[in-house]
Amino acid sequence: MERVTLRIPKQQIEEVERMVDTGEFPNRSEAIRSAVREMLNEQDEGRDESRPWAKV
Repeated sequence: MERVTLRIPKQQIEEVERMVDTGEFPNRSEAIRSAVREMLNEQDEGRDESRPWAKV
């Protein structure tokens, strides 16, 4: 796994921290990885919708 450094607004990090504190995620890194996976999955689904023949 590679390390990536990014800047995230304080309010968003506080929301991520709340998700960690409530046990939704074990840590901030896993929460952010999950968000990236979800974004990539949504993009893949959008591509498939624009190509109906791709679902065959």
